[in-house]
Amino acid sequence: MNHTRTGKFPIGFRRSGSEWQRDLRSLIDFAKTNHFAGIDLGAVPPADIQTVLAAGLRVGTVDLKNWSALASADAGKRQTAVQANAEYARQCAAAGAKTFFVVIIPEDHAKPRQENFRLAVDGWGQLAAAIQPVGGRIAIEGWPGGAGCSALSCTPADYRAFLKEMPGNVGINFDPSHLIRMGSDPVRFLNEFAPRVYHAHGKDTELLDDDLYEHGHLQKATFAKPHGSGEWCWRYTIPGHGCARWGKLFSILKDAGYQGMVSVELEDESFDGTREGEQEGLIASREFLSHV
Repeated sequence: MNHTRTGKFPIGFRRSGSEWQRDLRSLIDFAKTNHFAGIDLGAVPPADIQTVLAAGLRVGTVDLKNWSALASADAGKRQTAVQANAEYARQCAAAGAKTFFVVIIPEDHAKPRQENFRLAVDGWGQLAAAIQPVGGRIAIEGWPGGAGCSALSCTPADYRAFLKEMPGNVGINFDPSHLIRMGSDPVRFLNEFAPRVYHAHGKDTELLDDDLYEHGHLQKATFAKPHGSGEWCWRYTIPGHGCARWGKLFSILKDAGYQGMVSVELEDESFDGTREGEQEGLIASREFLSHV
């Protein structure tokens, strides 16, 4: 199995919703044939976790469910979501997967951010405490969200505030692509937060200076179309096709004692959309990361 040159982190990938990735056994065959160490599975039955582990692969993360209900203004709805996710996490932990991927998405995007923050602290804090006895860990990705970018715990300031309110089993799914897109330095981010990184994604962002000049970053472009997996002045890419300083990032993670996978999350208009293109993008990402 391939690993990064710096830090010797195993290289896997995040399963997407593409048609060719739906059959788990054929996806396992692709992973093993192409020397990937593991798969981030998404939200799956616990039996799928056992299938991947039995094949000799790692499970990087499993997605929790109904994220926004954990930040609902309805206390009963929050509690129901806590109980359902806690039971699911216990089943996944028993099957062999204990790191859970989430984005902190509010239920009501129109509420003031500070109010949604407090609701999320309550819901996610309850869940974190509930899964601690089985060794469950929550890894928050800093995707800022879709229209309106209302997700919480994305910027350094909000990560810092949220993690301060959480027990130690809540940490970060590090993905430099989102930080670059938002204008935050991923190296500086890791220098502060590396000890709380519980999983990492291999995804990059290209900043398009000419398009930034033409269209700025506040308004939608009047005439230009947005890039696939991006907007007018930036786009997500495979590792090495963007701005991330991968060698430096891996060095910081190594020094912090990180021992998890680096999972390629394929979102790149140059590769997306076909089985052949997506497989090429995953393999090219693995090849680049193995030489960093």
